[in-house]
Amino acid sequence: MSLLEVRNLSVFYGVIQALKDICFKVEEGEIVTLIGANGAGKTTTMQSVIGLIPKQSGSVIYNGNDISKTSCHKIVHLGMSQVPEGRRIFQELTVYENLVMGAYSIKKNAGFKEDVERIYTRFPRLAERRNQVAGTLSGGEQQMLAMGRALMSRPKLLMLDEPSMGLSPLLVDQVFEIIKDINRDGTTILLVEQNAGKSLAISDRAYVLETGSIVKTGTGAELAASDDVKKAYLGG
Repeated sequence: MSLLEVRNLSVFYGVIQALKDICFKVEEGEIVTLIGANGAGKTTTMQSVIGLIPKQSGSVIYNGNDISKTSCHKIVHLGMSQVPEGRRIFQELTVYENLVMGAYSIKKNAGFKEDVERIYTRFPRLAERRNQVAGTLSGGEQQMLAMGRALMSRPKLLMLDEPSMGLSPLLVDQVFEIIKDINRDGTTILLVEQNAGKSLAISDRAYVLETGSIVKTGTGAELAASDDVKKAYLGG
């Protein structure tokens, strides 16, 4: 049984069909990446899976349960969490307060302090800035905070939407190393990313989206070696 299975998912924005009967799976323990150009439907897919936008048709099966009509906050309780595009941290709150917000689905007396310390261990810069207002952090620090906030809900499946966006090459490398570490620690990853080279290099499997349809799938290595993918996304 797959941890996540998306079956024939269609989404419309008004009369425009953004997703066209897409199907994909994420097995427990995997890193799976959706790649594609701007407007291909990657973010729409992620937002539809977690319940942020309505589905016209199709179903989302998570951990054996149909969550197609489940509200977003209940999906988080089930063990799925998202790091949204653009980070969307709470700018006026401190680093620590952002982490508290990420743990709203977890009882604070059930290991909350230990969870915070684990985040500080994984992201030492956040520990140094725990009392700093989040809006004053650098872009890389804000991305770390967004990831830390999502991990506070103890997800089985972590979805990351464009985690390298706007970061320097050095920080991009660091973010991808963090993603691999999170996965090695037992969290399944669904990644949406325009940096196809970096994302395919760490992925077990990947799907290529074009204008709302999945047009190619394979292992990360297979797609990285594909002439079509090279020409379209890898500058080859």
